[in-house]
Amino acid sequence: MGIKKLSLVFLAFIIILCFTGCVDKFICNDICCQIPSGEDIKIFIATDPHYMSKKLFDDGKAFNTFLNTGDGKLINYSEEIFDAFTYDIENHQPNILIIPGDLTCNGEKESHLEFANKLKIIQRMGVCVLVVPGNHDIENPWARNYVGDELIKIDSITPEEFEDIYYAYGYKDAVSRDPNSLSYLATPAEDLWILMLDSAKYNRNKLRDGPEMGGEISPKTLEWIKECGKLAKENNAKLLGVMHHSLMDHSDIVNENYTIINNEDVIEVFKDCNIEIVLTGHIHLQDIKSHKENNKIIYDIATSCLSAYPNQYGVLEFIPDKGYYYKTSRVNIYDWAWENEIQDKNITNFRKYSREFFKGRSYDRYYTQLLEISKYSNEEMAAISETMSVLNLRYFAGFRNNELYDIFKTEGFEILLESAPNFVRDYALSMFSDEKTDNNKIFIPLGINDK
Repeated sequence: MGIKKLSLVFLAFIIILCFTGCVDKFICNDICCQIPSGEDIKIFIATDPHYMSKKLFDDGKAFNTFLNTGDGKLINYSEEIFDAFTYDIENHQPNILIIPGDLTCNGEKESHLEFANKLKIIQRMGVCVLVVPGNHDIENPWARNYVGDELIKIDSITPEEFEDIYYAYGYKDAVSRDPNSLSYLATPAEDLWILMLDSAKYNRNKLRDGPEMGGEISPKTLEWIKECGKLAKENNAKLLGVMHHSLMDHSDIVNENYTIINNEDVIEVFKDCNIEIVLTGHIHLQDIKSHKENNKIIYDIATSCLSAYPNQYGVLEFIPDKGYYYKTSRVNIYDWAWENEIQDKNITNFRKYSREFFKGRSYDRYYTQLLEISKYSNEEMAAISETMSVLNLRYFAGFRNNELYDIFKTEGFEILLESAPNFVRDYALSMFSDEKTDNNKIFIPLGINDK
């Protein structure tokens, strides 16, 4: 539906229409419309769950190769991780759950259908669930069924199917839809609205060997965002932004295909719309960056990947007349396992299992990169890889600068410092010049751009 000025009378009218069944596509319910103005609001942010249906893999060579050559995601336990996260939701009762993309491993239709059913359980708890796609979710050429030694290509989904599968989780209650993407404007509270932005580039995925990794917000969508900004201003509502890709560079070394390609244009539009916070994922890094210009500031809060160590999610609390409190919380696997009498040793010792798995994958990745550099002995490569794997554990968990200084004493770091510039060396050094030392918490006062 098009954008027009909303008043509380209009919103009430929509709710009445929906309960009487007079509106076909716009159905508002008491979960996602409307938390009264002036109330505290708790939002959970779970990025990159990368859910994969257990129907699509076995314990054969094909899947184990895929799992153990990946980037540290525990795809084999994606269901258990999300079920434990759902247990946290049940115990802590947030008002809103936001999932900014990469809902599935590689866009498998079966995974999407199962994941939507998981979200149904959460919404039945009284939580408003809002989703947008990531680069893995739509028209993904990598969708596979892993059977024994075989990788069997299977169906991914179209943009239309994404909207249909997740219709109840944002699209149904959207006040406005962008006609050029899967973006929409959600109004779960009278004084806090949420722009759910589709930053993924999937239109040419059918012609590619793999999904397009980078992202952008098109000029037409930027015009739509401006209209949403005007609408929020007319209704005295704060506006949060949500998208899969980064708005700002979260690393000086690794940013290509992670930061949206037209981020300067997007930042200008966000400033005009008085958007102070953008919640993102994609980079799997726990990191907070800010853009300051002409007394305007925007925060890009990237929450780390739910399915990879340290298996955490973001908690954003909006306190009227004060501001926004953001912190992270690790999924409580142990209480969920105890409650459900889970006997799997990897689950009952999950923190160590997840840590060692992520550390091992980091070690292997850096060892391979060092082999390609061809300037180190086997012993030197082993020492550097060990140092980098420990650094990565802390780096991806959100810690920088003086939290990492003990690494200086390791043999691997000493070798790197004496090396000529290369990617591994530059990447390690970049961790010690970050904007924040602990990226797991921040308080953003209300009206920072109103001065």
